[in-house]
Amino acid sequence: MLVLAAAFTAARAADDIPQLRTKGTTQQLIVDGAPFLIRGGELGNSTASDLKYLQQFWPLFGQLGLNTILAPASWELIEPVEGQFDFRSIDGLLEQARAHKTRVVLLWFGAWKNSMSSYVPAWVKRDQARFPRSQLPDGRGMEILSPFAAANREADARAFAALMAHLLAVDARRRTVIMVQVENEIGMIPHARDYSPAANELIAGEVPTALMSYLAGHGRKLASPRGTWEQVFGRGAATEEIFMAWHFATYVEAVAKAGKRVYPLPMFVNAALVRPGRQPGEYPSAGPLPHLIDVWRAGAPSIDFLAPDIYFPNFVEWARAYSVPGNPLFVPETGRAPDATPANGFYAIGELDAIGFSPFAIESYKADDALGDAYDVLRQITPLVLEHQGDDSMIGVRPPVSFDGVVDDTPQSFRLGDYTLHVAFKGTSTEPTPQRKVEAHGGLIIRLGADEYLVAGKGLIVTFSTEGAIAGIESIWEGRFVDGRWVPGRLLNGDESHQGRHLRIPEGKFGIQRVRLYRYQ
Repeated sequence: MLVLAAAFTAARAADDIPQLRTKGTTQQLIVDGAPFLIRGGELGNSTASDLKYLQQFWPLFGQLGLNTILAPASWELIEPVEGQFDFRSIDGLLEQARAHKTRVVLLWFGAWKNSMSSYVPAWVKRDQARFPRSQLPDGRGMEILSPFAAANREADARAFAALMAHLLAVDARRRTVIMVQVENEIGMIPHARDYSPAANELIAGEVPTALMSYLAGHGRKLASPRGTWEQVFGRGAATEEIFMAWHFATYVEAVAKAGKRVYPLPMFVNAALVRPGRQPGEYPSAGPLPHLIDVWRAGAPSIDFLAPDIYFPNFVEWARAYSVPGNPLFVPETGRAPDATPANGFYAIGELDAIGFSPFAIESYKADDALGDAYDVLRQITPLVLEHQGDDSMIGVRPPVSFDGVVDDTPQSFRLGDYTLHVAFKGTSTEPTPQRKVEAHGGLIIRLGADEYLVAGKGLIVTFSTEGAIAGIESIWEGRFVDGRWVPGRLLNGDESHQGRHLRIPEGKFGIQRVRLYRYQ
């Protein structure tokens, strides 16, 4: 313990522990004392369990431009025998990541992974008397550990604290691991709640004062200032979901608090989202969903933010639901949609000041995937992005898509400084037979000065207007950033800018352009 305490003291004295820090209207992730933007990729669930298998993918990760991988830390691998810890899977992962100068976000696959308890050790799975399961209404057990059992919570918390202590010992000075996710996609299914005797007793009792006080203090109107769950929230599955969310959150709080007490890295919880029209129990209910944010904040104050796993087409809608005050946006999982995924990343970072973005099953990508093209541009402009986050000088643009996949390609207008920017997503191709995959179009725009803007993305046409005058284009330069320095390429003053009428980035490849404006009558 003295060694751990010394490592922790040294790390804290240098203010080098990764942390979240407020900047203007947002929060940034600070690593090694400087803002850090995650260009991430999450491994498939089983990839990191075989380090030899993982080794083959590092060249691909480099070609895609990743600076961070998200990887599971499996309870069953770490504590195969109760009280005996084996961290070879973690140490091997960190060794590979360091060799390739890549950061790691660890995903604690403890009591729950996608609702189920498939990653708990065999000694937990086999002892239902000591480690109770949630129960169906007929009394049958489920493949879901009960959040109401102290033994479940304490065993989970002990193992997580042991992991964090190990990270403190082997990584506090290197800071390869920059954040930790606690559990994975918690939720109840196929019913809205657990029907075990412990759950039945608690739901018949009064709502905890801590939850009532938090909700009242945050403007939530309640049917009664105190009472049972039904008296306060009404009868039905929605109330059962709130009940389970509170108990999941307080369970997670115990686990996260035990870990932070040892090594206080930023910690978050992720959510599986809801299809339209589904009722509690028809989806993984009671997780950190937008309509339950206050319940989770009340129950798990040691969790720094809640994060969405966005696999549905309506990315913009879900990302905005999590971009709320006090909750920095991070997308730890998103689906592989070649036409939309890179544009979604630019939107989240440019419009919502996301601290990072991470498609799932990154090892299944190809080196020439559009994500690599997007991440290359994002890498070049990261210093500017971090400089302008939180000060209203940056916007993200992309056509929104509905859950049903309908693309709204209506032009959009934004006021940014003294000019209004009008962004269109159609008609950007110079090919004889344009692709017209408008859902792939998007980017971000940064106001660099009074008359100057940087536009990064693809499939964009931008025109400009201003009050009391005509906005003219003085110059548009295509170019790159090399070691943080702008290196101009072509001057786009002819057909490429429609003879000075607009800025256009074609749809074939992500690019960067800088435009300088002027006014005339």
